[in-house]
Amino acid sequence: MVCVPIFSDYCRRVRRASTASLTLGALGVVFGDIGTSPLYTLRESLRGSLVSREDVLGVLSLIFWSLTVVVTIKYLIFIMRADNRGEGGIFALLAILPQRYRENRARRMSPIAFLVVVGAALLYGDGAITPAFSVLSAVEGVTVVAPHLAHLVVPITCAILIALFLVQRRGTHVVGRVFGPVMIVWFGVIAVLGAMHISDDLEVLTALSPHHAVRFFAHHGPRSFFVLGPVVLCVTGGEALYADMGHFGAKPIRIAWLSYVMPALVLCYFGQGAMLLKDPTRIGNPFFALVPTGPLTWGLVALSSLATVIASQALISGAFSLTRQAIQLGYLPRMTIRHTAAEMERQVYVPQINLLLAVACVLLVTEFQASEALAGAYGIAVTGTMTLTSIVYYMVMRRSWNWPATAAIAILVLFLSFDIPFLLANVAKIRHGGWVPLFIGLLFVAAMLIWSKGRAIIRDHYEAKLASYDEVIPELADKCLARVPGTAVFMASSLRTVPPVLVHFVERSQTLHEHVILFTVQSEQVPIVDPEQRMTARDLGHGFYRVVARFGFMEQPNVPEMVARATQELGVPGDPKELTYFLGRESVIAGEAGLMSSFPERVYGLLSRNAVTADQHFKIPSKNVVEIGVQLDL
Repeated sequence: MVCVPIFSDYCRRVRRASTASLTLGALGVVFGDIGTSPLYTLRESLRGSLVSREDVLGVLSLIFWSLTVVVTIKYLIFIMRADNRGEGGIFALLAILPQRYRENRARRMSPIAFLVVVGAALLYGDGAITPAFSVLSAVEGVTVVAPHLAHLVVPITCAILIALFLVQRRGTHVVGRVFGPVMIVWFGVIAVLGAMHISDDLEVLTALSPHHAVRFFAHHGPRSFFVLGPVVLCVTGGEALYADMGHFGAKPIRIAWLSYVMPALVLCYFGQGAMLLKDPTRIGNPFFALVPTGPLTWGLVALSSLATVIASQALISGAFSLTRQAIQLGYLPRMTIRHTAAEMERQVYVPQINLLLAVACVLLVTEFQASEALAGAYGIAVTGTMTLTSIVYYMVMRRSWNWPATAAIAILVLFLSFDIPFLLANVAKIRHGGWVPLFIGLLFVAAMLIWSKGRAIIRDHYEAKLASYDEVIPELADKCLARVPGTAVFMASSLRTVPPVLVHFVERSQTLHEHVILFTVQSEQVPIVDPEQRMTARDLGHGFYRVVARFGFMEQPNVPEMVARATQELGVPGDPKELTYFLGRESVIAGEAGLMSSFPERVYGLLSRNAVTADQHFKIPSKNVVEIGVQLDL
């Protein structure tokens, strides 16, 4: 991070942000999903079997080595090395690839970029499933003590989910500080409960050896392959660790996992396994069977309900980060992005995505009614994303880091040896609910592909017509039959070419204001920009002025204030109260003449109409805005 002198004190405070506090926040946000998997993973993996000793030890061995290879080795050691200015997630992998691998020669989406879009879209599908499944699993614990309250499970789950999404506006750092202590208690409790039951049958410790997993497959033959479907539930939060890396950093996440989270999970899984070796009849709900039925069960239900609410946070925060990256890369229209912490640029809140996920979660709970039914929908989306992440990471190793082919291929084979079996085992879930996250993912894939192609067509359309300032401004001045009194402000995204709306306005009206300000807003990688470096202005001649305003990631651009300052301090002519702001808006004509067919054009038009408008984003008073529509047939 670049720190300007006037804010040196601020930067020192940021650098002193303790690893301990970030680790606490990571416990409250990042590890909720993977941390609550003991609630259901062993139960689902052994469902329908006779719970023999060999099966229990085999499944436990699969769980332990999945946690070790997929989470510890793949994500924490390797994948988290690939970050885009500290940001994680599959879009970060795409961003650090050379340009030629992101776009082809025609500046269209490359095959690698397409894989990334599919992986990101699947993560949105998982973000809708995870909160519904996790909270529902915990609330169902009530039926262990009071079966007559089963009819209240769905309403309570929906109420908890609604409350969870309502608090998202407070920011990830606030959520993490509140949830962190709860998760410390959660992991401590499950570790203690697991350790207490390991003594039920110490043979359970032999499941640390992979030979039990090998023997499990040898004994059950092809049928054993489908056990990987529920086993993968123990690592479904792995992709969220990477997606949430920008919120807390890689180091706190690694410390929390290796020192606290993984030991607690292993103890809990092995404690359940030892209990089942001693008494196989407890397979109905082995997690809640760790405590005697009664008050302790109620306490564990309450704690697990809190923990599963927190579990949902990992995917929700990841979806916010994913959306921000997608907007920056041009795959989604502009949305409201609210930065919620001065210490971390990447802690963001996206209201539109929050609302979509909230509605999807409530609908899923009311439709499926039970966690057993939702289990069929859980897992396929995240395993698809995990597989695609491995493939794109291979491209990063080879093309961005120039690793030798033998080393990169060896790592890819290790990753895919887990990813592909998990993915194929989950394919069988499609007809049992797995189609739900795939359908959600398909909607996001379509939206991102259509938006990306539409923006590329518009960009090419304007670049073919526009040239640099030095070339275009004299021509525009000559085309004007009259220069009317006053000052006009045209928002310009490019520092090199004139804004298309200016060219369109002059061509149609053949008039222009006496003075024209071409205003550009630039985002800097600091929380607050030094006031002395805030703005620059340059006289381009012919009554045109180029003004560039710079804002930090914690600042909300206020264009009228900056224009007023430019007129007062930088010699740009104009009365701030009488300025007219010209904004452009493309109106898509769903015709047959363009490069896109009618239906995608209609979708693009819908996305464009619902994007955050420039006047809202830049706080420009609507009474001072003249919006110029440009009709385009894509």
